[in-house]
Amino acid sequence: MSDQSMRVLEVLSLREQVERTLSSRIVAGEFAPGTVLTVPTLAGEFGVSATPVREAMLNLARRGFLSPLRNRGFEVTEVSADELRELGEIRRLLEAPPMRSLAGALPDETVARLRDLADEIVRAGREGRFEDYLDADTRFHLTLLERTGNRRLVQLVSELRQQTRLVGLVNLADSDELEGSSLEHAELVQLLVDGDGEAAEALMRRHIGHVSGLWSGRQEA
Repeated sequence: MSDQSMRVLEVLSLREQVERTLSSRIVAGEFAPGTVLTVPTLAGEFGVSATPVREAMLNLARRGFLSPLRNRGFEVTEVSADELRELGEIRRLLEAPPMRSLAGALPDETVARLRDLADEIVRAGREGRFEDYLDADTRFHLTLLERTGNRRLVQLVSELRQQTRLVGLVNLADSDELEGSSLEHAELVQLLVDGDGEAAEALMRRHIGHVSGLWSGRQEA
């Protein structure tokens, strides 16, 4: 591989790392809507050159997380309560029904992986590691849906998750509410192992409901 190719891969890797961290901080509410972010400031914070930061921010702008400001940087965009409700409704329609067919049908290695991820979600939440929390949460849900064998379903849910904001997550650090919602992952795995598809579907519906409620700093019914 040429030196130029190596440099391209290095920049790409840095861009992906920066984008992942920034998107997690925006989703979790560390950067509130309206916050203005600049390339030089973030490059200094990450200890990298401006190029991967600029590329990461442009990607996040394309994903709707940021809005470019002429000669000022990028502003963190806002997702309305109605948009979050709609995203949650779509996810419930996509993710909850498959729980019935997956109940009692998960191989042992998948169960072990899901339980490991469920434990990491709880640990990361307790320790306020929201980037790790969101990463483990995403991997948990997508690992579960991969067992349906429907790649388009996995892709759609992955894209929907990228549009979601959980701006109340940071404020829930060390709270019983965050602990309780985190433990729902382990509860869901046990229901699936027990073959209780009806209860697993109901729990998934309730769990996703936190998107427009608890995790976004709003009261739940």
